[in-house]
Amino acid sequence: MAAITYSCAMPPGPNCVEYAQLASDLGYDRIWLYDSAALYQDVWVWLARIADRTDIKIGTAVAVPNLRHVMTTASAIATLEHLAPGRLSCGFGTGATARYVLGKPGLSWAATRRYLEQLRALLAGDVVEIDGAMTQMIHYEGWAPKRPIEVPLILSALGPKGVQIARDVADGLMFMNGPVSGFDTAIQMTSGTVRDDGEDLQSSRVLEAIGPWSAVMYHGAWQMNPDAVKNLPNGSAWLETIEAMRPEGERHLAAHEGHVTELTDRDLVALTANPLLGAMGWVGTRDQIRERAETAVAGGATEIMYTPAGPDVARELRVWADALRS
Repeated sequence: MAAITYSCAMPPGPNCVEYAQLASDLGYDRIWLYDSAALYQDVWVWLARIADRTDIKIGTAVAVPNLRHVMTTASAIATLEHLAPGRLSCGFGTGATARYVLGKPGLSWAATRRYLEQLRALLAGDVVEIDGAMTQMIHYEGWAPKRPIEVPLILSALGPKGVQIARDVADGLMFMNGPVSGFDTAIQMTSGTVRDDGEDLQSSRVLEAIGPWSAVMYHGAWQMNPDAVKNLPNGSAWLETIEAMRPEGERHLAAHEGHVTELTDRDLVALTANPLLGAMGWVGTRDQIRERAETAVAGGATEIMYTPAGPDVARELRVWADALRS
């Protein structure tokens, strides 16, 4: 069997260093951390801690442009490149949930592209016009690595417009569904779990492992149009709970609570005996997960990024690595 490059991604916060150490031992190429200030702890702080205590490669998946001034991001990248030379890659995206929980839509592609172009120019040492003023990384010798700072900038994109922008301004693509072509770095993101013998989708362990990501279909439907949730199984009950929890104008704070990390009581009720359970991510035996990974690689993926969830992330990391190792 051909070798498959596999990485993992998770929210920044407690146990990150422990999971990073485990991932390194299991052969994961990199640990990526999410970026959503209203949901998780700070991505750059935890990347620095991981860099200091492990040898695994690190990355953002994905950093959100509007959360920080582009110079702040450039300085954070410089700091990590100083702490862990050559180990950092940075994924960026339009924000989606990270902005939804702030009551805002995702960023436009124009704004996202401009941010990446400005960031790349700053890291190169160029003078860059930002918000009408000329800016530059003027860190004196010893206060940052010498420019240019060459850290891969990856763009997360799910549609053709974003994919084209990735071709234009990024060093690679993060995506969820292939095939893709024309990228030297093409990172396929997936959630899921490896089933044990005799387990089905409604077993308690499988439901807890895939539930946080499966619940995203309710979060996303609510974000697009709250009434659309009623078309999902048990959606009316889920929507009634959200509307009872918060007044109008605050319901985005409830709709996205526990995003991809927790299976809330309302999510559990919605997903129990749900025919759509397992529609997101890869769920199967070891051989089935390996087969899906091989198909993804044949379709242009250069790396499989696994996003474990549930109460036993260590178990998920171990069994997934066992499935993908040659």
